Amino acid sequence: MAQRVNARAPDSVTTLPKGKEPTLRVVPMPADANQTGDIFGGWIMSQVDLAGSIPALRAAQGRVATVAVNSFVFRQPVFVGDLVSFYAQVVKVGRTSITVDVEVYAQRRPDKELCVKVTEATLTYVAVDENRQPRVVSAQPG
Repeated sequence: MAQRVNARAPDSVTTLPKGKEPTLRVVPMPADANQTGDIFGGWIMSQVDLAGSIPALRAAQGRVATVAVNSFVFRQPVFVGDLVSFYAQVVKVGRTSITVDVEVYAQRRPDKELCVKVTEATLTYVAVDENRQPRVVSAQPG
């Protein structure tokens, strides 16, 4: 019988990415949590989508729509009061689409610099026109 391997990362302490500015930074509140104080996964997913859309909007030079969540991994829980930082970067620009990687870190005790990577995701956005139809991405990010 095969032994099941735990895909979750160990509770390792890390630091925020050096030399990068977060795309989005937010503190989850009690309304964003379940009865045990863990932040709902859907809340994190919506924040990841917001963070990913920012570099996608810039690359598309206009409106974008989320068309796919290519991957999404919850590595650690997020708690009420964590300072959550989202780092997003464009990894691919196609004819009409933009793929963005998002890494999420939680600073559990910002005063003590206790930081863990909690989530990572890859999303694809499509550039859309005023009629919400796909349009060609006019500028390739440099």
